[in-house]
Amino acid sequence: MTGQHCWGYGEDDGPSEWHRSYPIAEGERQSPINIVSSGAVYNPSLKELTISYESCNSLHISNNGHSVMVEFDDTDDKTAISGGPLEVPYRLKQFHFHWGTECNQGSEHTVDGKSFPSELHLVHWNAKKYSTFAEAAGAPDGLVVIGIFLDTGGEHTNLNRITDALYMVRFKGTQAQFHGFNPRCLLPSSLDYWTYLGSLTTPPLNESVIWIVLKEPIRISEKQMEKFRKILLFSAEEEDARIRMVNNFRPPQPLKGRCVQASFQS
Repeated sequence: MTGQHCWGYGEDDGPSEWHRSYPIAEGERQSPINIVSSGAVYNPSLKELTISYESCNSLHISNNGHSVMVEFDDTDDKTAISGGPLEVPYRLKQFHFHWGTECNQGSEHTVDGKSFPSELHLVHWNAKKYSTFAEAAGAPDGLVVIGIFLDTGGEHTNLNRITDALYMVRFKGTQAQFHGFNPRCLLPSSLDYWTYLGSLTTPPLNESVIWIVLKEPIRISEKQMEKFRKILLFSAEEEDARIRMVNNFRPPQPLKGRCVQASFQS
């Protein structure tokens, strides 16, 4: 495929249209999904998740026109996850968010049909087997994404560092330095999870992701959530239209016979 296809979250270029340019959108292991908690199979051999973010080095925060993203130095295995369903460690590359206009929508995954206001994705890659992130992103065991639901409740003080930086990356294509942020502070207290084989939730929609979706959400204030909705734009600075970045989520995709496993007994 040559050139970058234009895609987005609008009526003409949104998720329901992606299959025109990316036929894999109708593939066998697409994400996100609706997790049916009673249908998830408890697997006692699933290990606990080990998250080693001690020496992680955040580089910058950016607006790629679809979300806001924080990128990390991924040149060594010091910042990695292991355990869980994984056989080798996966290195942290970036994290980003998806959110809606209202608190009853915004997450990509849903649980028993329930949406959350936002979902955080921590994206990791298999550097044991692949030499670059791009190579891993095209392989069936190349990526691991940890999905964390954000629910409205009290203020999440650690998230202020991100919401305070949003104005620097208001426009599509902007980037700012963002050092010394450790995403460990964004994890919930329980690391119980569901896991299944899926895909990227944005084009090119590669079926290369082992998903680990944490059961316990983190809490964020309505005021913090509003900053995502009001500050960030889908549009670049030189564009006349100022289009607010909201509803940047893909709806759940058919399970097509896949098994969702749980690390915990419900």
